[in-house]
Parts: sequence; structure tokens; C-alpha cells
Amino acid sequence: MTSDIADAKAELRRTMAEARRRAAQAAPGAAEAVRERLLAGLSLPAGACVSAYWPMRDELDPRPLLLALAARGHPLCLPVVVGKAMPLLFRAWMPGDPLVGGRFNTQIPQDTAAEAVPRVLLVPLLAFDRSGYRLGYGGGFYDRTLAALRAEGPVLAVGLAYAGQEAPEVPHEPTDRRLDALVTERELMRFA
Repeated sequence: MTSDIADAKAELRRTMAEARRRAAQAAPGAAEAVRERLLAGLSLPAGACVSAYWPMRDELDPRPLLLALAARGHPLCLPVVVGKAMPLLFRAWMPGDPLVGGRFNTQIPQDTAAEAVPRVLLVPLLAFDRSGYRLGYGGGFYDRTLAALRAEGPVLAVGLAYAGQEAPEVPHEPTDRRLDALVTERELMRFA
């Protein structure tokens, strides 16, 4: 990564963390609105395994959407950080299954949960732009994971965010993977 891009990403992370906090406070029903927008506007492959994230801090909460997807027969899984500079591992999870503490203060399925291979990823982020680029926390976990999963077959990557997390442009480089779609409480965007 060039120093200019790294610096631009670091600066955007600082400003967008506060923007997300404000957006979360301003949109208390966002999780339910995102659920309705995604279910009405995005066709997921029947029976596809769906990965989401367990929300941290003021991330948009995917749990209402996960409950609806489970009710529609989608197997679910959650990501597990295995190590630095490695793709994520996914473990099966269904509502009510126990979770344990993972790296970076995340909640993850127990080690005894079966490994899974998602075909749909619901992705957290700090910022997004209208070209489908997202800004994460800087570990590159989702970029590596998307590259690895897409090498084995089609994968739909959908960002979940508050509308207030939109940036005019997210700095990116060749290793940054674009989203296929993004859903906020206000709209569903597709990127092709």
C-alpha cells in the first residue's frame, strides 16, 4: 500500500468512526429498515449459507436480518479471525447458539461449531462510496476472504451501513475488493 493511500485511509477512519456514531444515534430503527430493504430488493440464492458479523460498538445490527434469513431457510455462520493477514474462517451459527469472546472483542461461535463456507457475506464497514468500495478497520480480513472465496465460486458481498457512513470516495488499491451491493436504512445500492 502506498503511503498516500494508507494516510488517506487512516484519516477517513478517524472521521468516519464519529460519523457512524452520529448516524447510529440518528437512526434507531435502521436495523429493521435494512432488513426490509434487503429482503424486498435483493434476491439471495435459495438455501445459500449467509455470513454476517456480530455487531460491535455502533455497527449496524444485522441480527434482525439474520433472524429473517434463518426463518427463510438460510443456514447462517459468523466469521472468526484466525490470525493476522489471513482470510476469515466461518463457523455455523443459528439464533440461540452460544457465543464466546473472540479477537478484537468480537463474539464468535464456539470451536465445536462446524466450519461453513458462505456464498453471501453481510459485511460491516466504517465508510462506503457509490463505486462499491468500503473502508474497514484496516486488517484486510474481508478483502482476503472475498478474494479466497471468489476464487472457488460466486460470492455475493453486501455491505450493511447507515446512510450517514457514505463518503464521497473511499481510497482504494488493487487488493481492495468491491461490494456487490450495499443496504442502508434509506436505500439499496447495486454495484456492477
